[in-house]
Amino acid sequence: MVISLENISKFYNGNQVLKNVALTIEDNDRIGLIGINGCGKSTLLRIITGKEEPETQQEPNVARISLSRGMTIGFLEQNTGLDRSSTIIEEMKSVFTELLETADRLRELEAIMADPSAHDDEKHFLEISREYDAKTAFFESNDGYLVDVNISKVLNGMGFPPDTYDRVISTLSGGEKTRLALAKLLLENPKLLILDEPTNHLDFNTIMWLEDYLRDYKGALLIVSHDRYFLDKLTTSICEIERGVLKRYRGNYSAFVKLKQAEVTRQLKEYEAQQAEIAKLQDFVDRNLVRATTSAMAKSRIKKLESMEIIEKPILYEKSAKIKFEYDITPPFDLLTVKNIDVSVGRGAERKTLVDSLSFEVKRGEKLAVIGSNGIGKSTLLKVIQRKLPCDHGIIEWTKNVKISYFDQENAQLDPNKTVMDEVHSRYRTMSDTEVRSLLGCVRLVGENVFKKVGVISGGERAKLCFAIMMLERGNVLILDEPTNHLDIDTKEVLEQALCEFDGTVIFVSHDRYLLNKLATRIIEITENSVESYNGGFDDYIAVKREKEEAAEKILEAQKQERARQLAEEKNAKTYRSKEQRAADAKKRARIKELEKEIERLEGEMAVIQTELADPDVCSDYQLMQEKCEKLESMKKLCSEYEDEWVMLSEEI
Repeated sequence: MVISLENISKFYNGNQVLKNVALTIEDNDRIGLIGINGCGKSTLLRIITGKEEPETQQEPNVARISLSRGMTIGFLEQNTGLDRSSTIIEEMKSVFTELLETADRLRELEAIMADPSAHDDEKHFLEISREYDAKTAFFESNDGYLVDVNISKVLNGMGFPPDTYDRVISTLSGGEKTRLALAKLLLENPKLLILDEPTNHLDFNTIMWLEDYLRDYKGALLIVSHDRYFLDKLTTSICEIERGVLKRYRGNYSAFVKLKQAEVTRQLKEYEAQQAEIAKLQDFVDRNLVRATTSAMAKSRIKKLESMEIIEKPILYEKSAKIKFEYDITPPFDLLTVKNIDVSVGRGAERKTLVDSLSFEVKRGEKLAVIGSNGIGKSTLLKVIQRKLPCDHGIIEWTKNVKISYFDQENAQLDPNKTVMDEVHSRYRTMSDTEVRSLLGCVRLVGENVFKKVGVISGGERAKLCFAIMMLERGNVLILDEPTNHLDIDTKEVLEQALCEFDGTVIFVSHDRYLLNKLATRIIEITENSVESYNGGFDDYIAVKREKEEAAEKILEAQKQERARQLAEEKNAKTYRSKEQRAADAKKRARIKELEKEIERLEGEMAVIQTELADPDVCSDYQLMQEKCEKLESMKKLCSEYEDEWVMLSEEI
């Protein structure tokens, strides 16, 4: 057991968001925590990590949080990252401060023990030896020799190559800081790793690397995510918070969907049956309570009603009626032509080109997805084709009768100082309050939330407000920049269905693999050196990419074989050589034989050293082990140089 929670409750503004929650997390659990926005997920995470306290309750509902001995928790919150004056590599090495200090102390002890005078005081030398043995055991058991390897592995996986290691963290973007915070957490290796929307700032390659890394993670995982692919790959159980109650389901997200649907169907039947029974009993009471002959029977029905445990009606989402995008004018078929444009950021001398000579076309009714690594210029491209940002070179031609409705992932088009109601009223002044509230209700912005300022509502609620406004705009072209980033899973499915049913044109940027697979009819991938177009959704894109990689590998292998054949032909060809050429070739052949002997000798010596490194006596002697490792590396380098020379001489003759 890693942590155990019992009777965890929490109130906010008189509303109970958590009701006697119980949860036990075992050592190797892989738990996905889901629920609609505002259901209490983040509150529960903050209680687990000690950032908030649960409500104080009387017996038998006293809140209890039990942690295992030596428990460590790592917590990556949404939209939080490192902000330090240190460099990337310095921050990552700070995770291993104790190990690095131990390495320094071991070197000090080695220097002391190497001094002949240290042997004069036998007791002192024995103390030093014991300290050296203890610290060596600690260093080795905690993989001290692999510190640099582990740092490089995680940083590279999270998108920080070696040439970024010396960057100061405070100069990084918000997304980069969040990725770096996640990298540091992975290196800290806590017994319980809590991740709140970890994939929000990651590109496909980084997400897939993170999935592979977490699959082999030694501790327990508690993940809040709206990425259904991510949950399916990693989780073995799903915890859903609904109406303040937490319920756990065995299996990944796909299994949860089936179990939940079956449960809702069963609960709805039980609810309807109970409601029918209640109506029948109440009707009998109403008709017979005042009659003297039937009063006793009516009172027994009242007692039965009072003792009945009421079944709550399950929450049902009518997805198809919530969000619907429509338009009034149909544009021509050839909708957009983009020729040789440059996508750039910055101004003047600081202006930087992200994409050079980009060309593509969009037809009416297409669902075009734009993908690529973070910072490659996807969001900038969406603004450039709308002429919200300047385009220095190339042509952007929209056909006539095009009306664009744009979703900005930063929601920059919203006024943070206006209320939700006023944001809609300011755009459509003829709408009544009732009409506005009805519209907002379609996207589940209800109750007091409609009177809150836009700046204080959640990211998901701001996204819903944008969708409500887009429904009013009636654009025949929807341009969407990461539309599902802050949405809960249910709202994602509502949006996906609305976009699939929309028969206009959609151009969108997204890292949501499920959305890409379900919506896209074509994918454009932007890289540093090229722009590639793929027909179909995400699965089709992956299949074509794999085919191309396999084809490239086959071509490379064929080229190697052809080169080997040519070398063999050249070697066997009887061509004229001068006396000097023949003499030079003889020297090269002699050198080749010499190199072969040296390589054979080095390989034999390296095999001996590798065997010695496995010897416990050598492992326990830090200085000896360091010497042998250095010698082995030196021999490997020399052997590699000999092999390169052998290849070069072989090709020359």
